[in-house]
Amino acid sequence: MPIELSRSAFKELSETAAVPSYDPRSLTAGIVHIGVGNFHRAHQAVYLDDLFNLGRDHDWALVGVGVRPADEAMRQKLMAQDWLTTVVEQEAAASHARVTAPMIDHLRVGDAAATIARLADPAIRIVSLTITEGGYYIDPATQRFDPTHPDIAADAKDRLAAPKTAFGLILAGLKRRRDAGIRPFTVMSCDNIPGNGHVTQNAVVGLAELFDHEFAGWVRTNVAFPNGMVDRITPATTDRERELLAKDYGIADNWPVFCENFRQWVLEDNFPAGRPGLEQVGVQFVKDVSPFEHMKIRILNGGHAAIAYPAGLLDIHFVHEAMAHPLIRGFLEKLEREEIIPIVPPVPDTSLTDYYELIERRFSNPKIGDTVTRLCLDGSNRQPKFILPSAADRLKAGQSVTGLALVSAFWCRYCYGETDSGKVIPPNDPSWNRLNQEARRARADPKAWLGMTDIFGDLAREPAYVTAFSHALDTIWSIGTKATLEAYLNDRL
Repeated sequence: MPIELSRSAFKELSETAAVPSYDPRSLTAGIVHIGVGNFHRAHQAVYLDDLFNLGRDHDWALVGVGVRPADEAMRQKLMAQDWLTTVVEQEAAASHARVTAPMIDHLRVGDAAATIARLADPAIRIVSLTITEGGYYIDPATQRFDPTHPDIAADAKDRLAAPKTAFGLILAGLKRRRDAGIRPFTVMSCDNIPGNGHVTQNAVVGLAELFDHEFAGWVRTNVAFPNGMVDRITPATTDRERELLAKDYGIADNWPVFCENFRQWVLEDNFPAGRPGLEQVGVQFVKDVSPFEHMKIRILNGGHAAIAYPAGLLDIHFVHEAMAHPLIRGFLEKLEREEIIPIVPPVPDTSLTDYYELIERRFSNPKIGDTVTRLCLDGSNRQPKFILPSAADRLKAGQSVTGLALVSAFWCRYCYGETDSGKVIPPNDPSWNRLNQEARRARADPKAWLGMTDIFGDLAREPAYVTAFSHALDTIWSIGTKATLEAYLNDRL
């Protein structure tokens, strides 16, 4: 029988997995983290676990917070196993498991009073977030904070009496600290967004401006929002992962995390309230994160978006299977080398060619079990961040956007809701109904898709882009995904 994950079972668990060398009960909280999902537990939490295993900084443990009703299920599952997580790091030739223990509590979801009280605790010096690209209330076209969103408007209207958003909770905690004369905590985004620190600051200050201009100014002046680049491919957890963990390692974990072995974290060193010594465990602290995040978002995240939709249309389930398809792999390589990499600025001590080759190997890892459906998720938020900026930069330079326009045309065709074989594609975007409706209109008139100017912005008015996109979509509908990829690879698109 698999061993139930718990602190009391460390001795038995150590027979098949690495376990903490520290006593989790000796840790004290220094970080409140909002959004305790798989990526956080495979990334930030692992770095902290490494640090604690060195005997360092045991006053920087994590307290989890959720803002969505679905987060309560995660809380209940983690609480039942002493807040522990089994992380299985996988490469093609080897895999290994480790039990991590840097989280010591997770507050009940919806209990704003308890959350604000913890945020006001002087021991909390960092509030970090992993709330996905869609959680920052960004207007897709302008890439700026949207103060009109109903969630934001509701928090502003009740002046933080019972905030429902991450940013409302942060502001309520900061306000209580200011009123009590307690130094503000640092707010650290761990999401894949260009300038994520600036974006987070805009959201926090933008919400404050809606109800208290003076307080907004205080936040802008006194609270640090460091930028950071995070990277680790981390699929969603399903029964497949739970069964693999039980079979291969003899561990019963309610919500394990499977991920690749590779990880990277580059941070702006801007933590006036203090920070853990993460440089001891591989975190790179720099003055300017932007070259690193620009590289990662354009090459890796853009690459994921490129392979996602043609793979989905060809009924391919796993990402490594997509990379084994010669047309999809060829599409990715041609797009990256000809259109994306040439407009990525230089990165200190980094070869962009070598970086792409690393990305190609990572995408091809058969052990990860990353799904094409996950990559296709939330295109309405991801396309404006990962694909459309590259197209805009190329147009400004007077360069072709054939491949980048094709990526967005595949996205449109995917949102039609049927694969090339006629299989139904389930809703896979918060705005699916709208996208599906516009994709069906665009079958006869591709410009209908570009009419979503809140997503495409000025690109929808660029003749060269409109022509490239329209031709790409017409071609997909005319000859299908496979033949369209062949045409692109043979310079016939």
